[in-house]
Amino acid sequence: AGMKFFLQYVGCFFAFFSAGFLIISTWTDCWMVNADDSLEVSTKCRGLWWECVTNVFDGIQTCDEYDSIYAEHSVKLVLTRAMMITADILSGFGFLFLVLGLDCVKFLPDEPLIKLRICLVSGVMLLLAGLPGITGSVWYAVDVYVERSSLLLHNVFLGIQYKFGWSCWLGMAGSLGCFLSGSLLTCCMYLFRETSSRRLHSAYSLRKGYSSAATIVTNAHFPSSQTATSKMYAVDTRV
Repeated sequence: AGMKFFLQYVGCFFAFFSAGFLIISTWTDCWMVNADDSLEVSTKCRGLWWECVTNVFDGIQTCDEYDSIYAEHSVKLVLTRAMMITADILSGFGFLFLVLGLDCVKFLPDEPLIKLRICLVSGVMLLLAGLPGITGSVWYAVDVYVERSSLLLHNVFLGIQYKFGWSCWLGMAGSLGCFLSGSLLTCCMYLFRETSSRRLHSAYSLRKGYSSAATIVTNAHFPSSQTATSKMYAVDTRV
């Protein structure tokens, strides 16, 4: 029981921070640093929804939002948005399901197997959340590297510095955390589920054996001859 509680709390810890990292990375503006800024007096961060330019000297930041989601965008931007939003939804629901499955939460306290199944469902959802999250983050990072390498290959130097922003790193960290917490919940909780099922089966068999023994003892105390005598007495009484 102690090991099960420990694994639940560890999985909950990683699920909470992983979901938070994914949500923060999706809605922040620093996936690419200094994307197309040729000046050394400012730093530009490009995100999935807007770009922000920060002056190095006075710290003033100016942000420009992209066009409407219905406008034409690059395939990289559209697919990264879709994958990160999917990862946010799955990881958020996975964390909520995990909270309901914790033994310390008073939800279905008399149904331990159902709570274990809830933890298993949460683990599957977290594993599924990690897949689009890591795919979108790594794909965006690789695309940044390819774009930078292509400029260097063609000897194009415009003062451009392509770096991965902290939002991209948060997306990768959150995805890896989802994989870790999902693996803990699906693999380890499944073993505890098997153990709990065997205990319940043994308890049911033992209870069934006690009921059978009680039936035998009852029949021994009330033999069939006594039943026949009582029937005759009932007939004589009616007469």
